[in-house]
Amino acid sequence: MASAEAAEPPLRPGHCLSSRYASADLDVFTDAERRRFLRDGDDPGRDAELAWELLYRREPRLYDRLVSAERLHPDLVAWLPGGVERIVEVGAGAGRLTLELLERAQAVWAIEPAAPLRELLLEKLSRATRGDRVRVIDGFFDELPLADDFADLVVTCSAFTPDPAHGGERGLAEMERVCRPGGRVAIVWPNNLDWLAARGYRRVSFAGDMFLEFASPAEAVELIEIFHPHAATAVRDGGSRRVPYSALGVNPPRDVAYKVISA
Repeated sequence: MASAEAAEPPLRPGHCLSSRYASADLDVFTDAERRRFLRDGDDPGRDAELAWELLYRREPRLYDRLVSAERLHPDLVAWLPGGVERIVEVGAGAGRLTLELLERAQAVWAIEPAAPLRELLLEKLSRATRGDRVRVIDGFFDELPLADDFADLVVTCSAFTPDPAHGGERGLAEMERVCRPGGRVAIVWPNNLDWLAARGYRRVSFAGDMFLEFASPAEAVELIEIFHPHAATAVRDGGSRRVPYSALGVNPPRDVAYKVISA
């Protein structure tokens, strides 16, 4: 397989996410991904979730640059169970949360369906202290390739939604199936708190100002133009590498919804 870096096209300045991809880009999906993500007449210019799926596969390093700026609240990471035997992370992406889990378990299973993101995550783990604790595997929310009662913590970060293609009822049931009795299922940075609350999930939120922190003011402008174009002028005028979430109209990554699995 070609490396994620070699397969990725040059960055196209001025192309926001909704206009980066066309129907011709859909050939990147595997058959399993097509069954979950595609419908007749799909247009990535009109379907935001589809555009994100193409980003993960066409431009994984561009995605990684964004999430590197979206740092999780440190108290949220510290709140997750530690000193456990096994953690399963679903939708691991390029490792935003995975690298934080290395010190919290004897072994971590990182499940990610997008092959370019798996390759990028493996590259990072090869350089990380205790990176050999992580096993990176292919899989989807609705069909986790693990046994019942497998892990002490099953966690996902900014990946789960009520949409069946990205979790849904079946995905939630799968995460709970894989979690041991007395263990915890945790959904970090959820966007569906009411839906989760109706299914027995409790919310924890951590206080304090939060910002996206880019490498430079220029990178802040470049990436905000792609991912939050409505805020690009304000970010450009601000001239800072730090962008408050309030400027984007986005909740900061300070929340977690969790459920303790009963026997």
